[in-house]
Amino acid sequence: MGGAMEMKKRINLELRNRAPEKVTELVLDNCRSSNGEIEGLNDSFKELEFLSMANVELTSLAKLPTLSKLRKLELSDNIISGGLEVLAERCPNLTYLNLSGNKIKDLGTVEALQNLKNLKSLDLFNCEITNLEDYRDSIFELLQQITYLDGFDQEDNEAPDSEDDDDEVKELGEKGDEDDDDDEEDEAGPPGEYEEEDDEDDGGSDLGEGEEEEEVAEGIRGEKRKRDPEDEGEEEDD
Repeated sequence: MGGAMEMKKRINLELRNRAPEKVTELVLDNCRSSNGEIEGLNDSFKELEFLSMANVELTSLAKLPTLSKLRKLELSDNIISGGLEVLAERCPNLTYLNLSGNKIKDLGTVEALQNLKNLKSLDLFNCEITNLEDYRDSIFELLQQITYLDGFDQEDNEAPDSEDDDDEVKELGEKGDEDDDDDEEDEAGPPGEYEEEDDEDDGGSDLGEGEEEEEVAEGIRGEKRKRDPEDEGEEEDD
């Protein structure tokens, strides 16, 4: 990384002649921290909501300024192994924190995030801590406030893409999706037939249509089929 630009120069570049107070997003990925420390960021960036410092050889967060409006902080692919209590002190309103690819090894280190009361999503991919037995359960137990760990909630539902910006829309969206699924199942009858004809124009329809339709309907339910023990049972009897 010898040729990477120094962080403070990169910050000046990203400002594009704006005052720090006017900046809400700042991306400093792939520049060079100052001996592992943040350099060139100060309290005047008080409107910052999104800050990304991926792959900047950061070892310490000690020089992070107070950023009370910061909601998303990207710190992936650095060399951070601890000192996370700084985050709750200086960025109390963080909702999203990405620490993937850092040197975080144990639950004691992560415990410092308990005071980030608004944290909803935490990423620790490719950190050694992910190899601990019961890693996911342990983190969810430790950080009661978070919903998503490494992109999935405790029931393995994936985090929606529209992150944080429009919470209301997101919630409506999620409810909407569920309703759609139900409709599909209820109406598996007629729509199934039409779809099937489209799919199977190549003479496949000779295979007793009744059976095929049933499969389509069950296919829509997907999970039901996987769980049906009768199917397997019958085959074994023959």
